[in-house]
Amino acid sequence: MITRVRHVAALCALGTALTACATVQPPQQRPRPAPSSPAVRSSPPTLAPGPSGLTPVFRNGPRTPGDKAVALTFDADMTADQGPRAAAGERFDHPRLIAALRTLEVPATVFMTGRWAEEYPDQARSIGRDPLFEVANHSYSHYAFTAGCHGLPTVPADRMRADVERAYTAFREVGVEDPMPYFRFPGGCYDRVALRALTPTGVTAVQWDVVGGDAFATDAEAVARQVLDGVRPGSVVVLHCTRSAAPTTERAVRTIVPELRRRGYRFVKVSELIGAADGRG
Repeated sequence: MITRVRHVAALCALGTALTACATVQPPQQRPRPAPSSPAVRSSPPTLAPGPSGLTPVFRNGPRTPGDKAVALTFDADMTADQGPRAAAGERFDHPRLIAALRTLEVPATVFMTGRWAEEYPDQARSIGRDPLFEVANHSYSHYAFTAGCHGLPTVPADRMRADVERAYTAFREVGVEDPMPYFRFPGGCYDRVALRALTPTGVTAVQWDVVGGDAFATDAEAVARQVLDGVRPGSVVVLHCTRSAAPTTERAVRTIVPELRRRGYRFVKVSELIGAADGRG
C-alpha cells in the first residue's frame, strides 16, 4: 500500500499528470455522494400500538432534567357545522399568534381540523410548509369521539376512521404535503372504542400534561401563569389557534416563551418528544 501511494505521488509530480492526481484516492476510501444527490427523508417517529393493538397514546416526553425540552401545541379548531358563523365574520384562525411564534422562533405542532384547513387554505399551507412547524390531525369535523364531551356532537364509531382520513385529504388538497401521523381527539375525549377504531390509520394519539386554559380566557397573564406553573421537562402544552375562542393566546405566548427560556427550557415539536420517548430521539 505504501509503495502504491508513493507511486501515485510521483505521478502527481509530473505536470502532465496534475489533473489525474486530483482525482486519485487511496483504494480503501469511498467517493462521497454528489452534492445534488437527494436526501433520504426518514419517517416521523410514532409509538408502537398499545395493549390489544390499540392506538398508542402519548402524553409527555422523557422527564430528563439535563434536557429541558417542552412542546407547545396549538389546536386549530373549527367544527364541520361552523361555516355559517365564519361566513358571518367569526374568525377561527389566529394569524397574529403564528406570526408571534415565527418572530420568537418557537417550533410548534399545530393540530388542525380538516374543516379549518378548508376555511383557511392559505394559512394552512403556509404553516404546513414552514419548517418551524408541523401539522397534525385534529379530525375533520371536530366532533367528539365519545359521548358527553364538552357538548360536542359525536362521531359514530363506524365513521371515526373516515373522519380522520378525511382531514388528511383536506390537508393535502390545500397544499400541506407532509402532515404528521399524530392525532388529537377533539376535547381530549376518547375510550377503547375510539382507540380501536383508529388503529388502522397508524396514528399516535397525542394528549398533553399541561393545560394552558386559554379557551375562552380573557386574562393572558393567568394563562401564562398556568402554563409556567405546570411545565416540567418533556411537557406537552395544549393551547389554541382560534382567535374567536382563545383571544389571549398570542399575548400569553409572548410571556411564556422568554420565561421558559430563562429557566433553561428549549422548545421542540411533538415529533422530537415522541422520538425521544421511543428511544429514537
